Amino acid sequence: MSLIEIRKRQLVIETTFHEGGPPPMQPLRLAAASAVIHNPYAGRYEPDLLPFMAELRALGILLATELVEVLGGKEKIEVYSKAAIVGINGEMEHGAVWHEAGGWAMRSVLGEPKAMVPAVKAVASAGYRMMVPVHYIHASYVRSHFNSIEVGIQDSPRPDEILFALVMGTGGRVHSRLGGLLKENVVGNDGQR
Repeated sequence: MSLIEIRKRQLVIETTFHEGGPPPMQPLRLAAASAVIHNPYAGRYEPDLLPFMAELRALGILLATELVEVLGGKEKIEVYSKAAIVGINGEMEHGAVWHEAGGWAMRSVLGEPKAMVPAVKAVASAGYRMMVPVHYIHASYVRSHFNSIEVGIQDSPRPDEILFALVMGTGGRVHSRLGGLLKENVVGNDGQR
């Protein structure tokens, strides 16, 4: 029997056309794909979460593929991140399973980028919203691509649920001009610089 029972999904696309200056050549698009699932461990301690983490990889592939499709293909993706909001009958570790499952899924779909996948997680009541940080998929220190998008669903997660989200975007901040490493200057293959 599957550990993954989806109650609802959400796809949010944010398009920025300008930030008070001239319009960019291409608008910046950030998107968040979320799934609200039943928490199979709500209200009890489970010592072995690895089967849950492994099964969540399929959900990660589903959400990552949806993001790539809606943003126009994997070659357009420049930023990524992940998030989990656990309902109050769960524990933080129930959301932490998404570190491996969600990160693995995005790397698989995007062709194995090397930068660490940022993440946030919380245990909270329905309607909780969080800002999810993103950064460049090939090097974590590309300052122009530090950004964020809000994730949350009005009726989720219920006490016995978890909201899992993946985030991707098509570029750095509009009108970034604060110096630092540029994506064009990334060297090496360690995901850092």
